[in-house]
Amino acid sequence: MTAHNANPNPLRNQAEVTHPVLVGYLFWILGFVGAHRFYFGKPLTGILWFFTGGLLLVGWIVDAFFIPAMADEANQRYPNGRIDYTVTWVLLTFLGLFGVHRFYMGKIGTGIIYLVSGGLFGIGYAYDVCTLNEQVEELNRFD
Repeated sequence: MTAHNANPNPLRNQAEVTHPVLVGYLFWILGFVGAHRFYFGKPLTGILWFFTGGLLLVGWIVDAFFIPAMADEANQRYPNGRIDYTVTWVLLTFLGLFGVHRFYMGKIGTGIIYLVSGGLFGIGYAYDVCTLNEQVEELNRFD
Protein backbone atom coordinates (compact mmCIF):
# COMPACT_ATOMS: atom_id res chain seq x y z
CA MET A 1 0.00 0.00 0.00
CA THR A 2 1.40 3.40 -0.95
CA ALA A 3 1.06 6.49 1.16
CA HIS A 4 -1.11 9.26 -0.24
CA ASN A 5 0.83 12.45 -0.82
CA ALA A 6 -1.35 15.44 0.15
CA ASN A 7 0.80 17.77 -1.94
CA PRO A 8 0.38 16.93 -5.64
CA ASN A 9 3.78 18.42 -6.45
CA PRO A 10 6.30 17.13 -3.89
CA LEU A 11 9.02 19.37 -5.36
CA ARG A 12 7.28 22.50 -4.06
CA ASN A 13 8.30 23.32 -0.55
CA GLN A 14 6.89 25.69 2.05
CA ALA A 15 9.24 28.47 0.90
CA GLU A 16 7.40 28.50 -2.43
CA VAL A 17 3.99 29.35 -0.99
CA THR A 18 2.61 32.33 -2.89
CA HIS A 19 -0.94 32.38 -1.49
CA PRO A 20 -0.97 31.34 2.21
CA VAL A 21 -4.09 29.68 3.60
CA LEU A 22 -4.22 32.08 6.56
CA VAL A 23 -4.33 35.10 4.26
CA GLY A 24 -7.02 33.34 2.25
CA TYR A 25 -9.13 33.06 5.40
CA LEU A 26 -8.56 36.73 6.18
CA PHE A 27 -9.82 37.62 2.70
CA TRP A 28 -12.65 35.11 3.22
CA ILE A 29 -13.97 37.32 6.01
CA LEU A 30 -14.76 39.73 3.16
CA GLY A 31 -15.72 36.73 1.02
CA PHE A 32 -19.33 37.69 0.56
CA VAL A 33 -17.91 40.23 -1.91
CA GLY A 34 -15.59 37.61 -3.45
CA ALA A 35 -12.28 38.88 -2.00
CA HIS A 36 -10.85 35.42 -1.34
CA ARG A 37 -11.83 34.20 -4.80
CA PHE A 38 -10.06 37.11 -6.47
CA TYR A 39 -7.01 36.51 -4.24
CA PHE A 40 -6.82 32.86 -5.30
CA GLY A 41 -7.05 33.73 -9.00
CA LYS A 42 -10.74 32.98 -9.59
CA PRO A 43 -12.05 36.29 -10.96
CA LEU A 44 -15.20 34.93 -12.63
CA THR A 45 -16.55 33.39 -9.46
CA GLY A 46 -15.26 36.42 -7.55
CA ILE A 47 -17.50 38.60 -9.70
CA LEU A 48 -20.39 36.19 -9.11
CA TRP A 49 -19.80 36.35 -5.34
CA PHE A 50 -19.59 40.15 -5.52
CA PHE A 51 -22.96 40.55 -7.24
CA THR A 52 -24.80 37.83 -5.28
CA GLY A 53 -23.42 38.35 -1.79
CA GLY A 54 -21.45 35.11 -1.87
CA LEU A 55 -24.39 33.29 -3.46
CA LEU A 56 -26.64 34.66 -0.71
CA LEU A 57 -23.96 33.73 1.88
CA VAL A 58 -24.41 29.98 1.22
CA GLY A 59 -21.44 29.79 -1.16
CA TRP A 60 -19.43 31.97 1.19
CA ILE A 61 -19.99 29.54 4.08
CA VAL A 62 -19.19 26.53 1.89
CA ASP A 63 -15.97 28.23 0.75
CA ALA A 64 -14.66 28.12 4.32
CA PHE A 65 -14.02 24.42 3.70
CA PHE A 66 -12.48 24.93 0.24
CA ILE A 67 -9.89 27.59 1.09
CA PRO A 68 -7.02 25.11 1.67
CA ALA A 69 -7.67 23.54 -1.75
CA MET A 70 -7.89 26.96 -3.41
CA ALA A 71 -4.59 27.93 -1.76
CA ASP A 72 -2.91 24.74 -3.00
CA GLU A 73 -4.17 25.39 -6.52
CA ALA A 74 -2.93 29.00 -6.47
CA ASN A 75 0.43 27.92 -5.05
CA GLN A 76 0.82 25.45 -7.91
CA ARG A 77 -0.20 27.97 -10.54
CA TYR A 78 1.62 31.16 -9.55
CA PRO A 79 5.45 31.25 -9.30
CA ASN A 80 7.48 32.96 -6.63
CA GLY A 81 9.54 35.95 -7.58
CA ARG A 82 10.68 39.34 -6.40
CA ILE A 83 7.09 40.61 -6.16
CA ASP A 84 5.07 39.04 -3.36
CA TYR A 85 1.45 38.25 -4.27
CA THR A 86 0.12 38.78 -0.76
CA VAL A 87 1.81 42.14 -0.26
CA THR A 88 0.49 43.27 -3.64
CA TRP A 89 -3.05 42.13 -2.77
CA VAL A 90 -3.00 43.88 0.60
CA LEU A 91 -1.76 47.09 -1.03
CA LEU A 92 -4.46 46.83 -3.70
CA THR A 93 -7.18 46.15 -1.14
CA PHE A 94 -6.40 49.07 1.14
CA LEU A 95 -4.54 51.58 -1.06
CA GLY A 96 -5.44 50.53 -4.59
CA LEU A 97 -7.26 53.71 -5.53
CA PHE A 98 -3.97 55.55 -4.89
CA GLY A 99 -1.95 53.12 -7.04
CA VAL A 100 0.36 52.00 -4.22
CA HIS A 101 0.27 48.39 -5.47
CA ARG A 102 1.39 49.60 -8.91
CA PHE A 103 4.35 51.47 -7.41
CA TYR A 104 5.25 48.28 -5.52
CA MET A 105 5.17 46.27 -8.77
CA GLY A 106 7.45 48.83 -10.44
CA LYS A 107 4.71 50.26 -12.67
CA ILE A 108 5.53 53.87 -11.78
CA GLY A 109 3.72 55.50 -14.71
CA THR A 110 0.38 53.86 -14.03
CA GLY A 111 0.95 54.31 -10.30
CA ILE A 112 1.08 58.07 -10.83
CA ILE A 113 -2.01 57.93 -13.05
CA TYR A 114 -3.89 55.97 -10.38
CA LEU A 115 -2.69 58.40 -7.71
CA VAL A 116 -4.11 61.46 -9.46
CA SER A 117 -7.28 59.81 -10.84
CA GLY A 118 -8.50 57.57 -8.02
CA GLY A 119 -7.43 54.40 -9.76
CA LEU A 120 -8.69 55.76 -13.09
CA PHE A 121 -11.99 56.56 -11.43
CA GLY A 122 -12.32 53.04 -10.03
CA ILE A 123 -12.28 51.31 -13.42
CA GLY A 124 -8.55 50.56 -13.26
CA TYR A 125 -8.99 49.37 -9.69
CA ALA A 126 -11.69 46.91 -10.79
CA TYR A 127 -9.45 45.74 -13.63
CA ASP A 128 -6.59 45.14 -11.20
CA VAL A 129 -8.83 43.16 -8.84
CA CYS A 130 -9.62 40.79 -11.71
CA THR A 131 -6.09 40.53 -13.15
CA LEU A 132 -3.61 41.18 -10.31
CA ASN A 133 -2.36 37.59 -10.00
CA GLU A 134 -1.62 37.47 -13.72
CA GLN A 135 0.16 40.84 -13.61
CA VAL A 136 2.40 39.68 -10.75
CA GLU A 137 2.93 36.31 -12.42
CA GLU A 138 4.11 38.02 -15.61
CA LEU A 139 6.53 40.26 -13.72
CA ASN A 140 7.85 37.32 -11.67
CA ARG A 141 8.44 35.14 -14.74
CA PHE A 142 10.78 37.74 -16.23
CA ASP A 143 12.97 38.16 -13.14
